[in-house]
Amino acid sequence: MPARAISAATISFGLVSIPVKMYSAAEPKSAVSFNQINRKDKARVKQQLVSSRSGEVVSREDIVKGYEFTKDQYVLFEPEELKALEAAATHTIDIVEFLKEEQIDRRYLDKVYYLGTDKGGARAYKLLAQALVETKRIAIGKYAARGKQYLVLVRPFENGIVMEQLHYPDELRSFAEVPIEDAAVKPAELKLATQLVEQAATDEFHPEQYKDEVRERMLALIQRKIEGEDITLTATAEPEHKIIDIMAALKASLAAGKKPAHSAQPAEKKPAKAKAPAKKRAAK
Repeated sequence: MPARAISAATISFGLVSIPVKMYSAAEPKSAVSFNQINRKDKARVKQQLVSSRSGEVVSREDIVKGYEFTKDQYVLFEPEELKALEAAATHTIDIVEFLKEEQIDRRYLDKVYYLGTDKGGARAYKLLAQALVETKRIAIGKYAARGKQYLVLVRPFENGIVMEQLHYPDELRSFAEVPIEDAAVKPAELKLATQLVEQAATDEFHPEQYKDEVRERMLALIQRKIEGEDITLTATAEPEHKIIDIMAALKASLAAGKKPAHSAQPAEKKPAKAKAPAKKRAAK
């Protein structure tokens, strides 16, 4: 089943305009959610919108959006006025500069969208994709939509182009705000830690081998509940927050990760040894 476009946009590349369609790059599995139910009649409970001043229930037709410009003071906006505020949305991806991909800190990455071709734009689309591959560069641009201007990264991917939404610098927290105690690392500990990393190292990332085990467990328990079983809480050990012997922990981790080098050979040799006496008995 072909992907369904969520929006249309135009990449502005110099004087070249490239019409594209935007697609979600991922389809996140929804978290397991629960409704609020009245225990007595087992019906869903509805929430009411209540005025914080009078305590009276407010109907939806009497609700408008407001912007708090000072404490408890709001300027109100009608739906038409909200549309006027968002009228600046151009749905144009204006490319501003080209960089090397390694120049972008991973902290800035937010969401990913696939960009596909739209009518009349296939040739220019392929031209931009191949130019980015040839130059080994990515494009940085601005994209205005839904009442906001986004900072975006455009890069080649497989046989096409993807757009990654970036955070603005003022949206990122400084790592300097994170308290980190100073500590000395011993050479012997570093050597063992390095060995542990190399022991579990792989050359390729295979995301298909990972899954949301917590979600699957919850769904399995819910199914058991549907079938009439009682769900009881299983006692789990509380994590211990104690000072550990780092060297001992590293050595134990390395030992646990090692695979017996000769475990497969005896299994192959034993049957061969066992057959010899059987042949002699048959000959007698």
